Amino acid sequence: MLMIGNPTPDLEVEALMPDGRFERLRLGALAGRWAVLFFYPKDFTFVCPTEIRGYEALASRFLEADAVLLGASVDSVHVHRAWVEHGLGKVSFPLIGDVTRRLAQAFGVLLDDEGVAARATFLLDPEGRVASVTANALEVGRSAAETLRLLQAFQAGGLTACEWRPGDGLLVAA
Repeated sequence: MLMIGNPTPDLEVEALMPDGRFERLRLGALAGRWAVLFFYPKDFTFVCPTEIRGYEALASRFLEADAVLLGASVDSVHVHRAWVEHGLGKVSFPLIGDVTRRLAQAFGVLLDDEGVAARATFLLDPEGRVASVTANALEVGRSAAETLRLLQAFQAGGLTACEWRPGDGLLVAA
């Protein structure tokens, strides 16, 4: 798995865009901005829609934090579109289709036994490096609110305490 400080692989991926178009995206183009890339196992499952709806509920807050939000699974962009149109509902951020599993492999989150990506979240800094990585087993969903809090803590530019929230002060090193 990519670890803190590792560079973001500069791969070209195909994504379902919020307006329903398919578009090729280059991960290297994220440099200069914060980005949140979260992997989920499969469309049309039980836990995954709760996570995507959680990120969708906070999408405007990620945008306010000047962060690019991207979801990715091993499904195709066509399956993403079918899910959005027949169950999931509108999503305001791109969903990457990773049928070749190159993206999941490059980030080190492909579960060989399952053939899907782990529930992994990467915060990528403006220099194109991994600032944070978390991963869960397939049966446990993650918190979009905690991802947002972590992003804001990194953007605060200093030492942040446990449970730090925007508006809290920074710690001062002695």
